[in-house]
Amino acid sequence: MFSEDSVGASRGVEDKDHDVDLDVDEMRNPKRRQIGLVSAVFIIFNRMIGTGVFATPSTILSLSGSVGLSLFMWVIGAIIAAAGMQVYIVWGTALPKNGGEKNYLEYLFRKPKFLITSVFAANGLLLGISGYRKVETFLIYAVLAWAAGNSLVFGEYILLAANVEPRRWTLRLVGFACITFALLIHGTALKWGLRLQNFLGIVKIIILIFVIITGFVALGGHMKVDKPRNFSRAFEGTTASASSFCLSLYNVIWSYMGFSNVNYALSEVKDPKRTVRIAGPLAIAVVTVLYLLANVAYFAGASKEEITSSGRLVAALLFRNVYGAKAERAFSAIVALSALGNVLAVIFSHGRVNQELGREGILPFSKFWGSNRPFNAPLAGLAFHWAICLIVIFALPPGDAYSFVINVISYPLSVINATISFGIFYLAVRPRPDWPRVGTSVLLAVAFFGTANIFLFVIPLTKPPLGEEPYVSMPYWTHAVAGWAVFGIGFLYWVIWAQILPRVGRYEVARSEEVGKDGLSRHTFKRIPL
Repeated sequence: MFSEDSVGASRGVEDKDHDVDLDVDEMRNPKRRQIGLVSAVFIIFNRMIGTGVFATPSTILSLSGSVGLSLFMWVIGAIIAAAGMQVYIVWGTALPKNGGEKNYLEYLFRKPKFLITSVFAANGLLLGISGYRKVETFLIYAVLAWAAGNSLVFGEYILLAANVEPRRWTLRLVGFACITFALLIHGTALKWGLRLQNFLGIVKIIILIFVIITGFVALGGHMKVDKPRNFSRAFEGTTASASSFCLSLYNVIWSYMGFSNVNYALSEVKDPKRTVRIAGPLAIAVVTVLYLLANVAYFAGASKEEITSSGRLVAALLFRNVYGAKAERAFSAIVALSALGNVLAVIFSHGRVNQELGREGILPFSKFWGSNRPFNAPLAGLAFHWAICLIVIFALPPGDAYSFVINVISYPLSVINATISFGIFYLAVRPRPDWPRVGTSVLLAVAFFGTANIFLFVIPLTKPPLGEEPYVSMPYWTHAVAGWAVFGIGFLYWVIWAQILPRVGRYEVARSEEVGKDGLSRHTFKRIPL
């Protein structure tokens, strides 16, 4: 399964200890590293903290049945996220360059040539709009993806803040403006894009701190409604169903997703090995504390019945109960800013994944997709992600289609996470010369994260209890089968492009490296006659 033969997995220059310290692209383009520790932390913050923490607690409470178990689920989610961060720290320090999972899978699966790159390209390009679950039943649209979906969330709440009814096309046009703004600022003015991300990350932290303070106000009894008594019977109504527990955990885990966001841009990070070791754990620690205290605030300001049946943002419900109905409108503007920060973080990372796929030479017009011109930013890769998001915003209807897209995007990531986790175990047993030594405590964290992700891609194949089906008119396993089908499309592309056509045309596909006008190295493929 894992081959020992080298295909040049890293473009770095190895020192005598085989540690990739010097990046050839950096030597050619020394201005490329513009992301410091603070920006790296906020790249993770903005990806993790979207609109989920303001909304998903109602779903998690409904599934867990009690306040106590609901809070405990958030602790479990934090442990899984921390374990996952260890996986990405190991890979990020071993291969400190742009691309994230693409590089890690290529390092593991070196034979057959070009297979794993083709399979990952199918997933990255077709499903490169990371999944995000939305639980507000009163929204016109369900959310399909972090970038496309949060563009629609931005439109929804900026219109509500302006006291304008968010009709279908009005909402879509504002969402289009949001995602286009993210494309332009990250594609033409990288430093200003990073500064805006940092600013919105600070805003998100201030928002959550204000939510927490509001919770303490509610605990003090200063409310417009009767004070709920949720903590006096914290575990009353706890659900005994294993399926409900699993679904609850699934929602919590996805509220923590995004801790690996900086790994997609390590070629642009200053001192990437040190930065990834600090930024990830720091971001997760801060987010965990904020999430737990925010949930305590929600339960302090609203009853279980209100939270599970309100059909609105839990944070908005808290603000209404403490400050009055007018506070809900102000909170809409706050949610819009949070959604914008998330859109900026997601398009930032996925644009770089698309660029790395272009640099591998495996895509049509690879030189275009892999370019860093003309603004020293991956404008073409960002534009591809932007185009996919526009399809989501304008083309897909509400209903089962939305839920399906959410799930089919999320499913392959669990497969990939499990693979790169247990790949670390394989490399611990059969290390390569350039592979760093991994300690026992880290291996335990890696095993925990890998097992959790196996759970996440196996559970959707089991039949859920009556009433908990993910779709109205489609089988429960539809998204799981579709997720594997996407991998299959990449495999089929490889079979035709790298196996059948060369045999029919009597040539061999050979990969060579060249340097573009932007100073970045990229791969090209040539046909060598046999």
